[in-house]
Amino acid sequence: MAGGAHALRVPEGDAIAQDAPIALLVDMRSGQTLYSKQADRRFVPASITKVMTAYVAFEMIAAGELSEAQQFTFSEAAAEEWKHTGSTMFLEPGEKVSVSMLLRGIASVSANDASIALAEGAAGSVDAWIEKMNVTARKLGMVNSHFGTPNGWPDDGRTFTSANDLAKLARALISRHPDLYARYFGKDGLRHNGIAQANHDPITRAVKGADGIKTGFTNEAGYGFLGSAERDGTRLIMVVAGVDKPRVRRDVSRGLIEWGYDGFARRLMYGKGQQVASARVQDGTSDHVTLVPAAPIKLAVPDGENPAVVLKLRYEGPLRAPVAKGEEVAVLELTVAGMPTSQIPLVAGDDVARAGTFRRIWNGLTGWFS
Repeated sequence: MAGGAHALRVPEGDAIAQDAPIALLVDMRSGQTLYSKQADRRFVPASITKVMTAYVAFEMIAAGELSEAQQFTFSEAAAEEWKHTGSTMFLEPGEKVSVSMLLRGIASVSANDASIALAEGAAGSVDAWIEKMNVTARKLGMVNSHFGTPNGWPDDGRTFTSANDLAKLARALISRHPDLYARYFGKDGLRHNGIAQANHDPITRAVKGADGIKTGFTNEAGYGFLGSAERDGTRLIMVVAGVDKPRVRRDVSRGLIEWGYDGFARRLMYGKGQQVASARVQDGTSDHVTLVPAAPIKLAVPDGENPAVVLKLRYEGPLRAPVAKGEEVAVLELTVAGMPTSQIPLVAGDDVARAGTFRRIWNGLTGWFS
């Protein structure tokens, strides 16, 4: 279902995004949505697809299944289809390239050939890599996404996503792999095989704190961008999609990010690990578990205003033991008057082990008669 635009008390949001069919601005750490326009509408991501390819590689590196120093060969078969096709890092047939260099090509110059070489080398085939992409998307809760290529090349609509789904992907990319993210994204460009190319990211080095992430363009998709910036401990993630001109993509992207910092005041509601609420637990050594944020929750409100704020706790309860400390088990639904409702994850503040047989029977009896 497509989501509509939300008019904020500060009108700049709608004014900035008026030429973007799809736009989203999210505070990464709190999860608060600052602006949302058609954020669940499915669209073709084009080369923004490569962010999922990078994320899958990062996950494999973290798991010890892939090394940045490994070298893969750009196969003759791959070269026949992908040599100098679209955005490229100009790999030659039979060339051996490190995973590190392939990731640089993907992140900096949107290299289609690098995406294919990485997919074949790391998973054995492009199809096996695509399966990894889709399994990963499901794990991240990207309910409006499917991938049919590693690089976003037009595939008759098999590849699609939504702004909300891309925000989930960006949040995982940056929070789970901050060192790898900093190593590969937000760079000026790439020189490979004697050819220098620039990164077309419209906000990095143009907006304070900006460090990526990825542009996309095809005739079918139009111009899109998944971007991020961090200032004073606040990281914003933004999505712009379906734009008809690169200039408009640039202006909307820069405008949204700047407004996200300058147009809002931030108030600390809960510190990291501070109890927000508690949840009932079934068959555990404790009847309840504390619910805490994994990161500080800073409420963003339009600058100079004091709007009404409504908080609602949502979880499927009672929770079933065992519950692990740090496990995401609930959601704090936060609504600031005039702004989109935000879903902020809450995690268990403690471990709750599964109770022994006698305790479970006793809990059942007391629950029956209470």
